[in-house]
Amino acid sequence: MNMNLVTDQIISDWRPYYPKLWGNQALRLSHNLAHSDLFSDAALAALIDRTPREAYHVNYSQKTPGNPPKRREGEIKDISGAEVLDVVRKGNIWVNLTAPAKTDPAYGDLLERLYAEFEERVPGFRSYKQNLTILISSPNVSVKYHSDVPGQSLWQVRGTKKVYVYPAQAPFISQPALEKLILGQLRETDMPFEPWFDDFAQVYDLEAGQMLHWPLNGPHRVVNHGMLNVSFTTEHWTDELRKHYAVNYANGVLRGKMGINKLSQQVTGPSYLTKLGLAGAVKFSPLNPQKKKVYTVDFRVDPNAPEGVRDIDAHVFEK
Repeated sequence: MNMNLVTDQIISDWRPYYPKLWGNQALRLSHNLAHSDLFSDAALAALIDRTPREAYHVNYSQKTPGNPPKRREGEIKDISGAEVLDVVRKGNIWVNLTAPAKTDPAYGDLLERLYAEFEERVPGFRSYKQNLTILISSPNVSVKYHSDVPGQSLWQVRGTKKVYVYPAQAPFISQPALEKLILGQLRETDMPFEPWFDDFAQVYDLEAGQMLHWPLNGPHRVVNHGMLNVSFTTEHWTDELRKHYAVNYANGVLRGKMGINKLSQQVTGPSYLTKLGLAGAVKFSPLNPQKKKVYTVDFRVDPNAPEGVRDIDAHVFEK
């Protein structure tokens, strides 16, 4: 996609040395999307109204004295997008729209512009399988410590949140945990966490008009400040990221099926080529350990209920 970076640039504070940091260090940048019409109440309400069931999650963290918060999965039914936003503003939930570009092409156009800009500015950076996910969350809610499989960035549009970014290495993320995450045997938010990890985190108060990019698989967690937050994540793949994925996929198969524990994560040489073949053979065979994710839905968003959440009979939702 052709774009004039002088007049149409989204990142407003790019520096000549940033390509050396991209993907290697956490990098906070400024952008011009804080007042975009795509993220106004009216646009978000209309997007929620049109989003099919398979393209959203809504979550609630139940506060139980003496226990960690329990993350619950819910549904949106028989209320408008505007009512959902009102619940988010006053309640204790967050809404995750996982495929807005399929619902409204304008978000796909934005995604294309973002990556065209980075590919223009970072020599050798060529991405594919990009995705954009919108997060609309209540004041003071938090997202547990987790890691993502593809390359990932967080873009803050409205509100402010505190983001903790941890080193993408042991002990903050172990090799077996990463392998299980890639194989679908561990959910992102079930990664092991110790409170002392915070002593080694980079901490950012991410404000509207800022974005944050961190190294591949970098663990992180998020705490909203006391206002409604609107943000979005972008994810992507490159040839280099796929190499790391294939090696960790194969290592997970070898560790789980054959009990091999000393496994290299190198992405060059004969062992890498062997693992690449193994990953491909397993992934596209009945031996593939990855299954559909199953969610137990046990609440409905309700403007008249405490914290905007009404319990319902639990049912299963697969994705």
